[in-house]
Amino acid sequence: MPETHSHPVPAAADVYRHAAEQTMRAAALLWPGDPVRPGTHVPSVTGCVQQIRVGDRDLYAKVSYLGVSLASVLRGTCGDWQTVRAAQAAYITSPDALLKREAAQLGMLHHHSALCVAQAEGIAAGVLFTRPVAGPTLADLVLKEPHRAADLMTKAVRAVDEALNQPPVTVRIARMAIRERSIDATFTRKFNGLSGRVYLDLAGETAAVLAAVVARLRRAHFAVPNGALASVVTYGDLKPEHIIFPSGADGQPAFIDPGLARGRAATDEAKLISRMVLGLLTSPPGEDSVRATVAGLDAFVQARTGDWKKDARAGWLRQLVVLWLMDSVNILTTYLTAPTRLPLPEHGLRIAARSQAVGTVLDRVSAVLEAGTEPHTVWRLALAAVVEEATR
Repeated sequence: MPETHSHPVPAAADVYRHAAEQTMRAAALLWPGDPVRPGTHVPSVTGCVQQIRVGDRDLYAKVSYLGVSLASVLRGTCGDWQTVRAAQAAYITSPDALLKREAAQLGMLHHHSALCVAQAEGIAAGVLFTRPVAGPTLADLVLKEPHRAADLMTKAVRAVDEALNQPPVTVRIARMAIRERSIDATFTRKFNGLSGRVYLDLAGETAAVLAAVVARLRRAHFAVPNGALASVVTYGDLKPEHIIFPSGADGQPAFIDPGLARGRAATDEAKLISRMVLGLLTSPPGEDSVRATVAGLDAFVQARTGDWKKDARAGWLRQLVVLWLMDSVNILTTYLTAPTRLPLPEHGLRIAARSQAVGTVLDRVSAVLEAGTEPHTVWRLALAAVVEEATR
């Protein structure tokens, strides 16, 4: 929603100060007697994240306000600061609070699957503490060795698949699901009705293109579910920066910030591809690297669907492209409409600065999609559009 409210919007300084105070309080509750030294704030549009040292342990501390994005809080969507603070005090006592579910998911994956995940050290006063996972991210490795993109992406998604298909995970997921990070649910929440139109108007010079893209995606229908498209347990927030290789490219991946929930097939692949493409469009690594990375995206999809029947693969591909476009619209509009008082991460600044390039690709691909083009052709044209715009 726009920054026009009858009440004063929360001040960023008040929100960050409150988060820092809660972090110190939570650390004292969890580890009484241990010295606590606050560290660097990590820019994020979703929550307040801070590095902190407790005793001899370096940790990340995360605060989520009311289970919504920090951008929404600072835009005034949840009321003035007094209202938000009072609501937050009640929210963190709920067993369904977002960070309690995230802590439960990390614990479940750690104890009931072979997936290597960040370890939750504790949660108190609405603050989740996790251990950092050291090592290069998937994005780092692909930038260095773009010809390995397909292998690295396939290794990561297969590890997730194996873990999430285990009965200890599938039977527990219902009570701790994090649906807030679903691509299509986020898209629907953002662009539903009149408020979506007003929200898009905040996107500046890219607003008209994004409005056309959103209208096409709102008219798009997901493929009819079949065996390949049945509801699956998804990681939910499978971004390149959430996949870390502690032992390097030849080792096994580790994962942070889960958002496990049942959702559409291709959800994890779509978010991963969406964020990889955004990286190419907003920080082009050079023509050879762009082409090698895009070839890797194609090979990754081929590896996922190579032995499927033609119709099943076509349905999955169409769903993949719709979800990819939705996710890119979600993240682009978040950064373009973020309150100026909210510090953005570096990649967010780059996405906002290169919004026209991103919008051009979204416009071209969504137009081809709406024209009823055969899904395999849509996929090939989408990759060609990425290469053209990233090497312009």
